[in-house]
Amino acid sequence: MRKEEHVTADPDGNVPAQLHDEVLFGWDPTPGIVSVWATRAGKALVWQRQGGAVSCSKASFRPWLFARTLEDLPSLHAQPPATLPWDMDQSPISYRLLEGSVGSYRYLLSARDGHLLERMLLAGASRRLGRQVTSLGSLWEDYYRVGPVEQYLMQTGRVFFRGLAYDDLHRLQFDVETTSLDPSRGRIFLVSIRDNHGHECILEAPTPEDEPALITELCALIRRLDPDVIENHNLFGFDLPFLEARAKALRVPLQLGRSGAPLQLESFEEAGAHRRKRKHFSVAGRELIDTLDAVRRYDFVARSLPSYRLKEVARHFGMAAPERVYLEGSKIYETYQRDPDLVRKYALDDVCEVDEISLRLMGAAFALAGMAPRRYERVASAGPAMGILEPMMVRAYVRAGAALPPYTTGQEERYGQHQGGASYLLAEGVAEHIVKADVASLYPSLIRAFRIAPKCDRLSVFLHFMDRLTELRLTHKRAAREAPPGSIEANQHDGTQAAMKTVINAAYGYLGATSMALFADLEAANEVTRRGRALLDSLLASLRERGMVPIEADTDGVYFAVPSEWGEEQERALVSEVGATLPDGVKLEYEARYAAMFSHAIKNYALLTYTGEVIVRGASMRSSRSEPYGERFLRQALRCVMQGDLVGVEQGYQEMLRALRTRSLPASDVATRLRLSKDAQTYLAGRARQKEAQYEALLAAGRRQWKSGEHVRFYRASNGTPVWLPDDIDDISPLEDSEEDSEETVRVPPPSSALGRSPDLPAYDSDYYRQVLLNSYAERLRVALEPEDFLQLFRLDAQTSFFDRPIKEMQVRWIRCVSEKPCVEEQR
Repeated sequence: MRKEEHVTADPDGNVPAQLHDEVLFGWDPTPGIVSVWATRAGKALVWQRQGGAVSCSKASFRPWLFARTLEDLPSLHAQPPATLPWDMDQSPISYRLLEGSVGSYRYLLSARDGHLLERMLLAGASRRLGRQVTSLGSLWEDYYRVGPVEQYLMQTGRVFFRGLAYDDLHRLQFDVETTSLDPSRGRIFLVSIRDNHGHECILEAPTPEDEPALITELCALIRRLDPDVIENHNLFGFDLPFLEARAKALRVPLQLGRSGAPLQLESFEEAGAHRRKRKHFSVAGRELIDTLDAVRRYDFVARSLPSYRLKEVARHFGMAAPERVYLEGSKIYETYQRDPDLVRKYALDDVCEVDEISLRLMGAAFALAGMAPRRYERVASAGPAMGILEPMMVRAYVRAGAALPPYTTGQEERYGQHQGGASYLLAEGVAEHIVKADVASLYPSLIRAFRIAPKCDRLSVFLHFMDRLTELRLTHKRAAREAPPGSIEANQHDGTQAAMKTVINAAYGYLGATSMALFADLEAANEVTRRGRALLDSLLASLRERGMVPIEADTDGVYFAVPSEWGEEQERALVSEVGATLPDGVKLEYEARYAAMFSHAIKNYALLTYTGEVIVRGASMRSSRSEPYGERFLRQALRCVMQGDLVGVEQGYQEMLRALRTRSLPASDVATRLRLSKDAQTYLAGRARQKEAQYEALLAAGRRQWKSGEHVRFYRASNGTPVWLPDDIDDISPLEDSEEDSEETVRVPPPSSALGRSPDLPAYDSDYYRQVLLNSYAERLRVALEPEDFLQLFRLDAQTSFFDRPIKEMQVRWIRCVSEKPCVEEQR
């Protein structure tokens, strides 16, 4: 362990210049770290990759935590603060008095054994509070601590992957195939495995008696191949929980770790003081990566994925091979029994696509692990604010020997509720010739331009990160463009710039996190949004002065209509002209152009590209029920509306009514898909008070066990009862599972490859689903039509009226920019 160096801030509170890169990337030069395993006893194992070889070294460190008081350790009052470097301090328990105000976390407690320190603190807190205290997590106002790996990395200044490229990692993918989604009712019958060193194989358990040997062989194979990283899609949601449950039931040890360390797979519930619990899995010496996390993070920015399921993502990115095998999840084991070779190919196709997704989407997380003092697997699944930015800031304070600020409570009472960004719906209806302009990284730009930072950040680390990351990101972005397309160099630079953008964009949210974030400052967050609203108002005024018609505006940019005779060159020139009116450091970018836009509500709209693609954005534009037939109709209708073709809208509507009336659509086209929020025991306990269709469908099918979080698909039969349709475990939609943003983006899927009509399936309630078509889907088109036209177009019967007018005479409610003079909004 390197000798400890405490560096304090200068009189103005700034980090010394020589530490700038060290603050951001750590200071220890140890190369090639691919995994770290540490315990609260102060012992660490560090694996390093150099070329094709991996070595493991042992290290000792001094477990530590920040404290606001020494009350729970009265014996420390009699001894002076420690002055020796970390690696020379041999006292059982010691403290350092850090530079900071009274009430801050100005005591840095450390011990030879972290377990001893925690036991003494719990005993002292129990005496002080007059009640039994069993967890330091409940004392978050008094103590700030991180996990043992984070303690080790923050204390030493080490980070993962220094000097490595992503392709240097040895990555292994495995996928389990099971006879049921419930490990208490089913078993593992096949596992597909591959790695990026060329190994590929299938393990099988044709009979229940073979399953223990399969699990044992899987563990042995992983230990023999010795990967740095284990990956799969929905690894934490399905594969590892199922594997853990089956191994426990069969009493087979899950020995997946590296030699010289604990081999057993570990699982645990974890939650911070303000966070909900989540089950984690960990293996000593290997990083566990769920590519589903990377897909969600990608779509949070790109908003372009039709689904989060593996097959849909692979098709979206063009990764699916032409001969790729597709099987319905509920039929895989049945298919295996009659055609095992087909299922083997299907399973290998799965792990190959996981590898492709990892190569495409994990570069940013890989680069973040080279900055943040956390394990790669934790960086890959962490939120960018609390999981990346805060640990980096805390490391800087540990390095500088500075006290951490206390959690700031009561900010809402002092500064009012967080104001949030501006969102304007400026016109409803249909517009043609649309331009999207975006203020590049609006809030980070405002933070830098106006030097907005948390007052409690005495070292100015926050603004340093914003400045330096922005500078370095532009350098890497430029290098990625200049490198050969698809090269390792290009991918590495692109992943690094994406990682830096992630941290930069997390800064504003971190400021407004109030008592959840250590360096939160609600006043600063409100100042950012105040300036953002002012800038957005100025931008809209500039567009109107130049004769444009703004339709919708928020922090993501502004949509506006331009004259029909304009081309892209004129559009770009306008954006450049308007951008020149903005403050220094704030840049307006030309993002895209569209043939038409259907404006429904704030952050809810549809776009028609010049190539004919329909893009639907916003949760209210899509039913939470997600019936495929309704989404298919809505897509077709939106296209027609944006083209001014109301005859096409009426024809599509009547065709769908006829299909429902004659039941020519399969049951899967009308099925609802929901995520269960209650396990079987919870639901059955309250069933007498309230019945819910999704659970009743499972019970009617003979299911008596299920778990919270499981997805189920069901429909309403003609007698009103719910009917369950089995579905694939990885069929995860963005609308149901994305927790990062309330605004969703979906591209409406094509007709489903349905189960088809079957004598085993009861007929669905056609009258009910026709009502759903009208009330849940057609209703969303109301803002584009005159009231009397809407009522005529969308009837549940085909009866005509004497007062009907020809559909060809109807028009949508156009929003048009008619000239280069000040434009008018035509609202018929």
